[in-house]
Amino acid sequence: MRKLRKRSVLISTAAFISAASPALAEKQGGILRMYIWDNPPSASIHEEATVSTVTPFMSVYNNLVLYDQHQKLNTPDNIRPELATSWAWNDDKTKLTFNLREGVRWHDGSAFTAKDVVCTFDKLLDKGSDTFRKNPRKIWWHNLREVTAKGDHEVTFHLGRPQASFLSLFATGYNPVYPCHVSATQMRTKPIGTGPFKFVEFKSNESVRLVRNPDYWRKGHPYLDGIDWRVVSNRSTRALAFVAGEFDMTFSLDLTVAITKDIQSQLPKAICELQPTNNSFNLIINREAPPFNETKIRSALALALDRKAFVDIITDGQGKIGGVMLAGPEGSWGMAPEMVATLPGYGADVEKSRAEARKIMEGLGYGPGNPLKVKVSTRNIPLYRDPAVLLIDQLKQIHVAGELDVLDTSVWFPKIARGEYSIGMNLTAGAIDDPDVNFYESYACGSERNYTKYCNPEVEKLIDQQSRETDLENRRKLVWAVERKLVEDVARPIMTQGVAGLCWQPYVKGFVLQHNSLYNNWRFDDVWLDK
Repeated sequence: MRKLRKRSVLISTAAFISAASPALAEKQGGILRMYIWDNPPSASIHEEATVSTVTPFMSVYNNLVLYDQHQKLNTPDNIRPELATSWAWNDDKTKLTFNLREGVRWHDGSAFTAKDVVCTFDKLLDKGSDTFRKNPRKIWWHNLREVTAKGDHEVTFHLGRPQASFLSLFATGYNPVYPCHVSATQMRTKPIGTGPFKFVEFKSNESVRLVRNPDYWRKGHPYLDGIDWRVVSNRSTRALAFVAGEFDMTFSLDLTVAITKDIQSQLPKAICELQPTNNSFNLIINREAPPFNETKIRSALALALDRKAFVDIITDGQGKIGGVMLAGPEGSWGMAPEMVATLPGYGADVEKSRAEARKIMEGLGYGPGNPLKVKVSTRNIPLYRDPAVLLIDQLKQIHVAGELDVLDTSVWFPKIARGEYSIGMNLTAGAIDDPDVNFYESYACGSERNYTKYCNPEVEKLIDQQSRETDLENRRKLVWAVERKLVEDVARPIMTQGVAGLCWQPYVKGFVLQHNSLYNNWRFDDVWLDK
């Protein structure tokens, strides 16, 4: 490795493998049986914005670095090497250099090189002729100027300015490296990776099948012979099938608190955990569609929300009332409850807020005999539909008559990205617990996933300021200032922060459920079956 002016951060592969190895004697073989709650829109993780793609396909790929699969919390200290063996910053923290692993091969036998890394990030920056059809996280890389290669096993990322979160962006399941010699079109249906499992088939609305990669660079891994995913659209059917032993693990985000408790009562030996998902239920409002282009009417909708009811009904009292950032103790950036209570519209007197909202609506000509009629769009899975029904009921209290409009996953994300909706019940999950991901992705001007088209130059400056800040406490104060401003602007009102259950059979070993993200712990290369 060339000499850098800044001391290099080195983590050996041996140390990584040793730390990740379960204490029990691992067994080779067996097929892990999983389910998916709906049809994955494609197999291309970079082009999608849903766990329906990340979870079943993450094990096909590798990242440069990845959060430790055996730690419950994703933190900067828990970042481990994958296709990179080491990394180092220059003195002014504007260049990040990775040394790459040698001897790695793609599933089709081609050699992995630095060229693949450059190609992947050129696509994310919309450079070159073979670009992504959708690029939902392009905004993550707004500070990246270019990626350069030195030989086959070194790459350098050149930043426009220092960015405290930059290394963490590489460690989520959302950031695999793609092969340069395979088109973006093929990656949607027949992906090729370097990961522990190779793609076999993807039958739309039926199944995804993966098989063990015998040439995986982690010698002796994975332990499983393969993973079979089956699409099961009914949540009750999925839960009953798990209890009956048809599946080895449930799906992330799928189980309510009540269903989790019911599974545990029927199958006491099952291992079940409630997971703070870093996922918020939120109201999206199309600011470009009349009458919602009026500030007053957006404010009225926000004042109608009874957040405690969402916590009590949707999460059986386990969710938390907060802003954009995940609340503690799992979250590092969320406001304390006493600070949250001071945010506009977050007060305990819901009826007082609704009275103010009704006054606004009546001033605009709406009332009991003349409600505002609107379609409330949402994704056609229970996780979205249930809170959407509750939202419609709450909006009735302020002269808004909502009609539920459900959309399949393959339609939902493109449609709201194009602004083809009036209001919607949405879920937003943070890939990592860092403000840069949440703020830039959902609230920055021009972001593909800024579904409400919110754009405030003052807030944009604050977001950039917190991103540059290296002092933890100073950054946290800036983050809270952004949070407050987003509430004041009714940018994307947060109803509650979600909690969901996940269960797995007692013979599934080597799996650890992460508690501050639902996107990052599906590599499965250390998972094995004790049966």
